[in-house]
Amino acid sequence: MNNTITQDLSLLTLVGNASLPVQLVMLLLLVASLVSWWFIFRKLFALRQEIKQTNEFESVFWRGSDLNILYQRAASARHAIGSMERIFEAGFREFTKYQVGIDIGPLMESTRGAMRAVYQREMDRLESHLSFLATVGSVSPYVGLFGTVWGIMNAFRELSNVGQATIAHVAPGIAEALIATAMGLFAAIPAVVAYNRYANDTAQLATRYESFIEEVSNVLQRRAAKTRDGKNF
Repeated sequence: MNNTITQDLSLLTLVGNASLPVQLVMLLLLVASLVSWWFIFRKLFALRQEIKQTNEFESVFWRGSDLNILYQRAASARHAIGSMERIFEAGFREFTKYQVGIDIGPLMESTRGAMRAVYQREMDRLESHLSFLATVGSVSPYVGLFGTVWGIMNAFRELSNVGQATIAHVAPGIAEALIATAMGLFAAIPAVVAYNRYANDTAQLATRYESFIEEVSNVLQRRAAKTRDGKNF
C-alpha cells in the first residue's frame, strides 16, 4: 500500500497524470528555463571576455602607446577586439580624414559621432537577450501559478464526484498542481539573478565607454590643434 502511494506520487507519475493544460504549462516553463540557461552561460562568457579586453586595451592606451599603431592593430583584427577598441578604431579612422586648414570643430563632431555610432551598436550587442531573461524572470511565476490554479480546479472537480473524500483522493491533484508553481520559480529565479548581474555589468561597461569617448575626443582634439599649429608630437 505504501509503495503504491509513493509510486503514484512520484514526480514523473504526477506529471504524466496531469491534465493537458497543466502539462502544456510545464512544457512551456521547461523550454523557457532551458533557453534562459543557454543565454545565461553565453552572456557570462561574453561579458567576461568583454571586461578582459576592455581592461587590456585601456591599460595599453593610457600607457602612452602610439595611436597610429593602436589604430592599425585594431583595423587589422577588427573581429577579434573588444568594444572599446572598436570605438577607438572608428573614431581614429574618422579623425584621419583631418587635413590642415579644416576647422577642428566639425572634425571632432564627426569623430564623436563615429564613436557614438559604434558605441550604440556594441551596447545593443552586449544587452542582447537580457530582455528575454527579464521576461522569463517576471512572467514564469505567473505561468506556473496558472498551471497550479488549473490543477487545483481539476482536483476539486474530481473530488466532487467522490462519495467520501479523503486526502488520498485530493493529494495527487494538489501535488501535480504545485509542480507547476515549483517549475515557474525554478525558471524565474536564475533568470532574475542573471539579469540583475548582467545588467549591472553592462551598465558599468557603458559608463566606461562613454568616459573613454570623451577622453579620446580630448586627446584627438589636442593632436589636431598641434597639427594645425605645425608642431610635431
